[in-house]
Amino acid sequence: MTNGKQTVAVIDYGMGNLHSVASALSHVAPEQQVVVTADPAVVAAADRVVFPGVGAIRDCMAEIKRLGFDKLLREQIATGKPVLGICVGMQALMEHSEENGGVDCIGILPGKVRFFGENHQDAAGNHLKVPHMGWNQVKHNDHPLWAGIEQDSRFYFVHSFYVFAKDSDIIAATCDYGVTFHAALTRSNLFAVQFHPEKSHTAGLQLLKNFLHWDGRA
Repeated sequence: MTNGKQTVAVIDYGMGNLHSVASALSHVAPEQQVVVTADPAVVAAADRVVFPGVGAIRDCMAEIKRLGFDKLLREQIATGKPVLGICVGMQALMEHSEENGGVDCIGILPGKVRFFGENHQDAAGNHLKVPHMGWNQVKHNDHPLWAGIEQDSRFYFVHSFYVFAKDSDIIAATCDYGVTFHAALTRSNLFAVQFHPEKSHTAGLQLLKNFLHWDGRA
């Protein structure tokens, strides 16, 4: 707590436009203090943690490990503190990614990150561009972070690799782009999304607002 406000730490490991995430968080909850930080002590003292990311997983994992954020994330999740992973932040939480010839990730969530493929097609054989970029419908469960968000709402995606979880119990949402992939995963106080809520207008902002008022329970 700082000045009586709840604090939200956006982890900065040098990957992605973190200030767009921070701006969206501040917009939906001006009563909370949002801090973009690479300081483990600030992250540990925060009430909530956001773990975003954009870029190649090899470079992201190198920085995450160099800065000790892999260990820090495990510690923060163990406290019961609400944690939100976004885009590559979600992928980094998995066990392994096919990107960059194969990269071991943090391994907090069971599953892998797979490549859509060079010749990606839908069920009818139509060519689908990779990366998957733009708006797509998301089918979600009844988790508290989906409160006020209609089924099949559209969210904004930018990714060439997709998450496929081993455990069906942690799937919070799916999306179809030639294959059905897992657009959101959750386990206890951890929630992670492949799309960019900060770029997803009303539905995305509602999800961020829900996160900032979430107690970490399903």
